Amino acid sequence: MASDRDLWERIRAGDADAFDALYRENAQRLKGFLQVLTGSHTSAEDVTQETFAQMWRSPNGFQPEYGSLRAYLFGIGRKRAAELWRKQGRSEKPVGTDTEEATPENSEMIVAIGDAFGRLSTEQQSLLWLREVEGQSYAELAAIFCVPIGTIRSRLFVAREELRRIWHGSSNRKELRQ
Repeated sequence: MASDRDLWERIRAGDADAFDALYRENAQRLKGFLQVLTGSHTSAEDVTQETFAQMWRSPNGFQPEYGSLRAYLFGIGRKRAAELWRKQGRSEKPVGTDTEEATPENSEMIVAIGDAFGRLSTEQQSLLWLREVEGQSYAELAAIFCVPIGTIRSRLFVAREELRRIWHGSSNRKELRQ
């Protein structure tokens, strides 16, 4: 597999195959992340497409010495999601859980987890999703959020503690134990 720098250079040169490889490897992950941020499957799809379209139309800005190409991609997506919320005039992200794949056996747990996760701030949700679900490194998170690694570590600690506090204080959790 080509390095991020090589892949980026090919994309900048207009290589559609290189761009397709980037898209195939990252589109689903980016869409999942953006769905957490926007609370909407449709909005996540739109922002994902806008993010990739922006990268194809204006392939500038990526600097391999500051992080991975995936971190750069997720950073663009995060900024576009924030623009969407500002444009729509929303002050808070809607809290909801998409339970299309839920079964009767797991739907209560999915709703409880979604509710607890939804009570976190958008930044905390983003950090936890990228670190725990997507497996982004601390360095990649620092590049995405444009903050030092130490700040990422402390913000992740706070996000985990807040999620733990919400989960243990949730009446949904107590009901599920019975």
